[in-house]
Amino acid sequence: MSPLPTRRSTAALGLASATVLLTGCFSGGSSGGPTGAADGDRLRLALAFPPVAALSPFSDDSVLISRMGVAETLVVFDESGAAQPNLAESWEFTDDRTVALELREGVTFHDGSPMDAEAVAGALTAAADIDPAPRSVSGIGLTARAVDEDTVELQAAEPDPLLVQRLGSSALVILSPAAYADPAAPDPVGTGTGPFEITEVNGESGATLDAFAEHWAGKPALSGVDVRFVSDAETRTNALRAEEVDVAQNIPIAQLSALDEDQVISVPLPRLTGLFLNTAEGPFVDAALRSAAIEAVDPRPVVEQIYEGQVDLAEGFLSEGVLGGDERPEVTRAPVGDPAGATIRLATWNDRPELPEAAAVVVDQLRSAGFTVELVVQEYATLEPDLLAGAFDAVLASRLYLGDTGDPVGYFESDLTCEGSYNLARLCDPAIDAAVAAAAQLVDPVERRVAAVEIEAQVLGTGAFVPLLHERSRIGVLPGVSGLGSDPFERQLVTIETAVQR
Repeated sequence: MSPLPTRRSTAALGLASATVLLTGCFSGGSSGGPTGAADGDRLRLALAFPPVAALSPFSDDSVLISRMGVAETLVVFDESGAAQPNLAESWEFTDDRTVALELREGVTFHDGSPMDAEAVAGALTAAADIDPAPRSVSGIGLTARAVDEDTVELQAAEPDPLLVQRLGSSALVILSPAAYADPAAPDPVGTGTGPFEITEVNGESGATLDAFAEHWAGKPALSGVDVRFVSDAETRTNALRAEEVDVAQNIPIAQLSALDEDQVISVPLPRLTGLFLNTAEGPFVDAALRSAAIEAVDPRPVVEQIYEGQVDLAEGFLSEGVLGGDERPEVTRAPVGDPAGATIRLATWNDRPELPEAAAVVVDQLRSAGFTVELVVQEYATLEPDLLAGAFDAVLASRLYLGDTGDPVGYFESDLTCEGSYNLARLCDPAIDAAVAAAAQLVDPVERRVAAVEIEAQVLGTGAFVPLLHERSRIGVLPGVSGLGSDPFERQLVTIETAVQR
């Protein structure tokens, strides 16, 4: 199989992430950073979640490292979820379980050591050996070895078409060998390859980052980034309004009215909200009643009223960005039946504040169509055992459908096949299982996407799912901020091109 193109533009490849800051009193960046740096050269960033494991990439902190532009992965994802070159410049499958990666030349770590094949193989081996391993490589038997200075050979225990895609997980950022003094908790301070180097970490409150002038894509536009972790959304929003921070991540819909329209960057996410109908037991075993539910549910009031127009209507599982211009096949369902008062239990969780309100709208629509509906709203952790056991007739759920590997086929396998581990619809259709199994063997990401579009039509044809909306992330910014990463996977925020003018 031919290797992918070996070069991308500096602009496209400068998507290293950075996380932003809020100081205790939301002062400017003069409290940290290089001596003599102008305040306008440093970005003040407020991030929504504090580190939980001292910024170890083998934890949920991995996305913080990535957003802050501190460390980088071998590949990144485009909008459709396909892997694109980053620290790895090209790759080639040498057999169905082995990939040869050609590394980008001239990359150095923040500690001055070279990013060579030995360093990369060591970083990947550490990720594969940790227990539990990161989700993207868990259970695949990953091994990595240096072939020569710039070539790394990766191998899985079994054939694995997603071997390259797995490398885009933020848990697999590449750090210098010095980071792995404790192999179970690598330290990203001074050991990344990104455009910004961590110079100070203040526990769970913040971090100071300075520009890394020797970055492989050039010198960053900023002299540094001052990051504070602020979990309270209202506090982040108010800090932006007071011009005490330049960028605030994760502005909730409830806070949007406090900001001007031009202060919000909205980025489509591979996160889908919709109604799963239990096809294994209860009223929705009847395909005609599933069609009746689909006919009854109108997502527009949910989008326009509950989400205030800050999301996108969903035609299916996959967003337009993931479709990549492909046409959706026509979907044919069973004729609409008469609900005749059929009683259904509909569940959702309150961890995401919009879901209960959206569920109330859907319940009213189903009742108007002739269903008798009982609504159950609880915390997700409480609901999960019953969700997976099929205790409800319908579940209003919010679900990422590209995940760590950026692959929609994997989503269909886990959520909509007979043996799927998260099959809320309890769907078991041999034709769909066969289509998913065939698609799972494809290596080419475009072919996998085309197959996923066909699978989507098959699933929608069963009536097991009612699509409502695709969610968006919202980033608050002050005028004068430019060059932020627009990443649907929320792994890249501050880039080499990010700049601020005050």
